[in-house]
Amino acid sequence: MGVHSSVPPGADLPMHARDLIRMHEAVIGGGRPRVRPRPLVSRSWSRMLSLGLAADGVNARDSVPLDEVTRRRRASPLRLVVEDLGQVVGATADTANMLLVVTDADGIILWRVGSPAVRRRADTLGFTEGAVWTETRVGTNAIGTALAEAAPVELLAGEHFEQGQHPWYCTASPVHDPRTGELLGVIDVSGPALTLHPAIGALVETGRRLVESELWRHHQQGLDRLRRTAEPVVTGVGGPVLLVDDDGWVAHSAGVASGARIAAPSEGQILAVPGLGACLPERLAEGWLVRPADTARQVRLELELGHAPMLRMTSGDVGWVRTVTPRHAEILVHLDTAGLSGLSAEALSRALYGDAEHLVTVRAEVSRLRRLLGAIVDTRPYRLAAGVTLTVHKGLEVGG
Repeated sequence: MGVHSSVPPGADLPMHARDLIRMHEAVIGGGRPRVRPRPLVSRSWSRMLSLGLAADGVNARDSVPLDEVTRRRRASPLRLVVEDLGQVVGATADTANMLLVVTDADGIILWRVGSPAVRRRADTLGFTEGAVWTETRVGTNAIGTALAEAAPVELLAGEHFEQGQHPWYCTASPVHDPRTGELLGVIDVSGPALTLHPAIGALVETGRRLVESELWRHHQQGLDRLRRTAEPVVTGVGGPVLLVDDDGWVAHSAGVASGARIAAPSEGQILAVPGLGACLPERLAEGWLVRPADTARQVRLELELGHAPMLRMTSGDVGWVRTVTPRHAEILVHLDTAGLSGLSAEALSRALYGDAEHLVTVRAEVSRLRRLLGAIVDTRPYRLAAGVTLTVHKGLEVGG
C-alpha cells in the first residue's frame, strides 16, 4: 500500500496549506470549514479529542533517556539498514529541507538524518531522538497516525492536530519484519510544509521496500552461515532431520518436506512438525538440529475454548499443552472449518473482523501463531498442514 498524497491533483501547494490551516481553525472551533478533513484526519482528530489533547500550541513531550535510545538501537533489526536508508534520502535533491526519522514499534525516535538547520527546527518541536511520537503524546502526525492506522500516512500543515506542527509536512510508512510480519517501526520524511514535493511519498515507499528487502537479505545470509557451520554435524546424522535457526526458519532439510519454517525451538520443549511428528530440538553452536522423538508421525491437536484457551498436541507417546490467545484460538477454529481449501488473508480478515481491511493485522497474528506452532499452520492459503488433525472442545466462546 503506497502513500496517499495530502495534496489533491492540480492543487496549489501554498493555497492548499492555508486552506488546511483554516480547516483546522474551523473544525476545532466548532465551525464549518470550506475544505473538509480527509477521513483519515477525521478519525485521528476524533481520537485526539477523546484523549483531551490540546489543539493549540504544543502538548507536553515524553521521551526516554539516551542510554535507553542506545539500548533500543542495538536491539532493533533496523540498525542493519539505517545507513543505507540515509543514503537513499541523501541522494535526492534539496535534502537540506528534509529530515529522515526512524522510530521503533513504540513510536520512539531512534535515528534522525538531516541538515543541522532542519534538525534545529525539529528540536524546537521536540522532534528529537528519544521522543515518543505517538498520537497519544503529540496528536495527529504521520508517525503516530501510521502506527494507529497500520498504514502509510502523509499529513500537511493544518492536518496536524497540534497547531505547533502546522509549519511542517510529514510522510511516514510502517516497516515490518519480512520474515515474521511483525511491526519494527516507522520511517518518516518531514520538512517545512511549503517544500512538500509530490515525489516524497514515492521516496518513503522506496525506503520501506529497501529496508524490508535488505532485512530479508540479511536473513538469507544468516541461514547460509548456519548451513556452512553445521554441515559436519548434519552430514553425520541419519534419518530425517531439519537444521533451523532460533526463530524456526529452515536452513537445511533431509528426508522431510517441512516448508520454510517450523515453530521456534526451545531447550527441552517438544516441537510438533508435520511429516516428522513430535521432535526434541538439540542445540548446536548456531541454530538447532530437529529430529523425531517418536516413531509416530501424525500430529493431533485438541483445542479447549474459553477465556484462556488451551491447546494440546500429541504425537505418539509425547506431546505438550500450551495456552493460546483467544484470537489465535479463533484463527485455528476458522482454519479447521475451512479444511484443505484454506483461507486467503482477505477471507480470514472477514472471518475475524467482518471486513477485508485488516490484512496487516491478520498477517501479523498468523505470523505470531506460526512462531508458536510453526509448519502446523500453512500459508498461501492459510490452513492446517497435511497430517494435522484438530478437535475443538466447546467451552466459553472466543472471538466475536
